[in-house]
Amino acid sequence: MIILDTHIWIWWNQDSTRLTNFQKKVIENSRIDGIGISTISLLEISRLVNRGRLVLPKPLKEWFSIALAEEGILLIPISSAIAIESYSLPGDFHKDPADRIIFATARTYDCPLMTNDSNILGYPHVKLITITNP
Repeated sequence: MIILDTHIWIWWNQDSTRLTNFQKKVIENSRIDGIGISTISLLEISRLVNRGRLVLPKPLKEWFSIALAEEGILLIPISSAIAIESYSLPGDFHKDPADRIIFATARTYDCPLMTNDSNILGYPHVKLITITNP
């Protein structure tokens, strides 16, 4: 299984050119093992839409229904282990709670995280799938 950061999940569902061919290929190849989405991503997307910072091609409820029904998508709830890990991260991680939960989800499940977020890319305590890395 891989874990997608919120922006990656949005871009993938929107077929955005912001995703590299490498990233698209990794996501497609991960369908069989699972594409993990943290429940915090739903909250982040809802907040962005509500504030007008994200415009989706469909109403939010319909967009979630379609995006969560994609083959291989696994919605991962915030468990007690993830909650504890999110504020026990080693080293110096930034304070954004959603990023902490997504990062802790990847660490708890020992799965690589796909992100383009520069705040996360420099943090060495998780397996990352970035723009081009194998």
